[in-house]
Amino acid sequence: MIELGPFRVNPDGETLYHNKHSWNKLANILFLESPAGVGFSYSNTSVNYGDKQTAADSYTFLVNWFERFPEYQTRDFYIAGESYAGHYVPQLASLILKNNKVTNQTVIKLKGIAIGNAEIDFEDELSGIYDFFWTHALVSDENHKEIQSKCDFSSGNSVSKACNEVLDRVDAAVGKVYAYDIYAPLCSSSSSNISSASGFDPCSGNYVFSYLNKPQVQKALHANVTGIPGPWDTCNNTIYPSWNDMPDSILPTIKELMASGIRVWIYSGDTDGRVPVTSTRYSMVKLGAKVLTPWYPWYSQGEARN
Repeated sequence: MIELGPFRVNPDGETLYHNKHSWNKLANILFLESPAGVGFSYSNTSVNYGDKQTAADSYTFLVNWFERFPEYQTRDFYIAGESYAGHYVPQLASLILKNNKVTNQTVIKLKGIAIGNAEIDFEDELSGIYDFFWTHALVSDENHKEIQSKCDFSSGNSVSKACNEVLDRVDAAVGKVYAYDIYAPLCSSSSSNISSASGFDPCSGNYVFSYLNKPQVQKALHANVTGIPGPWDTCNNTIYPSWNDMPDSILPTIKELMASGIRVWIYSGDTDGRVPVTSTRYSMVKLGAKVLTPWYPWYSQGEARN
């Protein structure tokens, strides 16, 4: 309701309007909440939260969905996602291909995947974020050089206390910037929230929050039928501490998918600072793509610029 869906929510939080950039103008789209427990989804049993479990649950859903609607079984099937779906999408695609091979039949006619501003490699993600902020004048040369000298982003376990202290200081210096569109205004009580550059309203999340928490909307969607405690919210912060399976890099899986012959599209918006285009560039180099990297090599080598 904020990005590629068919409807957007008006500022009144009660009515909808058509999204002229909706992806379902070109394809039938299933929106799947992942993992179980986010949004209006829930589980009657305890859940072992993690990447593998999420892929297994998503695969089970798809197999049952195609059994329920067999008229779609012959259609070409693509999987798309953004941000942490950089893990979800390749892992689900890999599981589909493996199970198709095990059963010796094409249960799901997978043709390709698309992931945007995708979190696919821990090292590239973090180094790319601060390089992006630096090249967009949000981080000073001095702070950027300190990050380079004190931070090792090679894995989730490699980030030291000294590095975290530097990052906390740098994040404070960056200030209040909307990370998902660094040129967009922040949400405020002003009537002029919409970005003139992108047309995006940063208060959209507030409108969706109001809309999806209306009892009549939940009833119409057949959602929250079990009376989940607390309101629907964009992020479920109770799941992350229980996450027990999150590889530092998903690039090996993507390489396998590329070798399998399915189409792989990895793309980035140029103003997203959360998983920015720099992070994507660095990962593309590891995948063998020819891109210009690193940015400003004279700086990283400590050379003086005249």
